[in-house]
Amino acid sequence: MSDETHAALSWHKSTRSGGDNCVLVATTADQVYLRDSKDPQQETLHFGTAGWKDFLDGVRAGEFDR
Repeated sequence: MSDETHAALSWHKSTRSGGDNCVLVATTADQVYLRDSKDPQQETLHFGTAGWKDFLDGVRAGEFDR
């Protein structure tokens, strides 16, 4: 992702986050971007919105519970 695109994104952290060690999320019409709040200049992960929805559905369904 270009520096200009990265800077233009609106980053959000969960209201349930209890500190500075969290994941920040930004969205566009077709992508979801993730970055580490401790080091926001590092590589940003991105996923298509359909894949992100599938992941969240799996989390809610307990697919990743230990």
